Amino acid sequence: MIAEAGLAALWIAAALAALQLALAALSVARGDPEMMGAVRSVAVVQGAVVALGLGLLILVFVRTDLSVLLVAENSHSAKPLIYKIAGAWGNHEGSMLLWVTILGLAGGAVALLERRLAEPTLVATLGSQAAIALGFYAFLLFSSNPFARLSPAPQDGQGLNPLLQDPGLAFHPPTLYIGYVGISVAFSFAVGAMIMRDVGPAFARAMRPWVLGAWIFLTLGITAGSYWAYYELGWGGWWFWDPVENASLMPWLAATALLHSVTVLATRDGLRAWTIMLAVVAFSMSMIGTFLVRSGILTSVHAFAVDPERGSFILALLAIYIGGALALFGVRVATIREGSGFDFLSREGGLVANNLLLSVILGIVLIGTLYPIVAAGAFGVQISIGPPFFNKAAGPVALVLAAIMAAGPLIRWRRDQGMAVLRRMAPAIGVTTLALLALLILAPGIALLPLLGLVIAAGLAVASVAPLVGRNLRRTPLFTWGMVIAHLGIAVSLAGMASETAFTQQTLVAARVGEPQRVGPYRVTLERVAPAIGPNWSALEARLEVERGGQSFTLAPQSRFFANPVTTTSESAIATVLDGQLYTVLGAADGDRWQLRLWWKPFVTLIWAGGALVAIGGALSLLGRVRRDYARRREALA
Repeated sequence: MIAEAGLAALWIAAALAALQLALAALSVARGDPEMMGAVRSVAVVQGAVVALGLGLLILVFVRTDLSVLLVAENSHSAKPLIYKIAGAWGNHEGSMLLWVTILGLAGGAVALLERRLAEPTLVATLGSQAAIALGFYAFLLFSSNPFARLSPAPQDGQGLNPLLQDPGLAFHPPTLYIGYVGISVAFSFAVGAMIMRDVGPAFARAMRPWVLGAWIFLTLGITAGSYWAYYELGWGGWWFWDPVENASLMPWLAATALLHSVTVLATRDGLRAWTIMLAVVAFSMSMIGTFLVRSGILTSVHAFAVDPERGSFILALLAIYIGGALALFGVRVATIREGSGFDFLSREGGLVANNLLLSVILGIVLIGTLYPIVAAGAFGVQISIGPPFFNKAAGPVALVLAAIMAAGPLIRWRRDQGMAVLRRMAPAIGVTTLALLALLILAPGIALLPLLGLVIAAGLAVASVAPLVGRNLRRTPLFTWGMVIAHLGIAVSLAGMASETAFTQQTLVAARVGEPQRVGPYRVTLERVAPAIGPNWSALEARLEVERGGQSFTLAPQSRFFANPVTTTSESAIATVLDGQLYTVLGAADGDRWQLRLWWKPFVTLIWAGGALVAIGGALSLLGRVRRDYARRREALA
């Protein structure tokens, strides 16, 4: 009965979403304050009911109820508990239920917590959120039922894809989905503001924490997903420009632009129309990513390759939501007054330049992702667009973006003077010049893009902390600290990306036992290959003796075999030190030799350390904004 209860919870949540939408529409039309309160209550109850549905799905996975089709296809009695729990969303139907659960909880959180927005605008926002949820409830109930029964029940399940049997599955999808759904909240805010003609600083101040929260979780999800793929897939790279990787990157780019734009609107009453448009674009990218992952048109370890009918359903939802929002924008754009003006040389101008460049990168990624799909579907031509295209097309734009980012916080609001900006930028320019000279002398063969990346990263790091110079650090607002740390994180990540590209060394060999190999500063000797047994797998495990500078340690990469489903995977073994990582992979046997893949990756860990700093900076900024808003509300009530 657990599955039936879960399905009932979905139907009740869908009915509540329909009621929420209807009440919101009537409330906006009549201006009835009692009905406005009812909309808040229904939103909270809907979030609780759909959360119950997800909890029941997790329960049938934990119990390995093989009479539920989803469990039989994606679980196995021998799986460790963590993978039984995470397996609930490690599939198409479960991941969509996780999506709509976070959507419902987000709507309930807006209803409970939001007090800055005018009541009619808030109700219109909750109505928009209900409309989004209703579409996804329909998708689950009519196309992707996670509680469908299977009769007769099999003796055991087919198991979870071994590539997903990693603790990362427990954390990566939820963080990404919170980011996606947070963008849906920003979209609903924009739609509500357009409906009520309430686009102004108050609306932006209310929307900003939700945008910032979504951006933080997207940053965490992308960073964690990059490292997960890096150590799990065994190919030695941290980003492959896989279409499904791009599906998470595109909303992040749009959300980054939206975050800067909504800040200008909230603090300086500028970029009104742009803020609304970016909210629509950001949610569009989330919907496109959902379509790519679940339409069956992609082949990827990240994708849920399902039948095209489900993709058509999502495509229809995308057309309805985004088409409707764009139509509303077209009708309302004439009523959105232009905000306060600013000179080209101003912080607002720098943010506009950043947003334009982010939009260019977004366009490059979108075209590179969709063009092969369109070419294959419309013309029957198979085209592969991979890392070389994205690196060469997006890389230079990203470097220009980083250079402008360095200057942005050092430029005054409204207007500034060129010479004054150059004086404030002098330390960063000096460090950039020194870094360039040092690299040209110490690494004369370095390629141009990595060279520019390292040089600009050095200047950006100095410029990032410049806003703290001359301040009383104990009195500096948390959101200023957040901006500094987030920008510093971008510099750290950029340095890691450039270093990994410029200085990585690899050795691919067929090695005999006892035969030493060299990679970077390491001497690696294969000592033996022996069987190993895990909770639901068997493996061949290599023992590698590693030496560097008189110190030695061992690494144990594996070639694992899973019986449910039948799959062989390569499990890398990685040694992390201050100046980089030694990355090792065991391949197949070739007579008395074993294939070994060895990489030395200087400073590669800076990539993910920088991502963590960006997320920490965002969290500090969010905390600072929330604390200041709370203090202001208390003062207003006093």
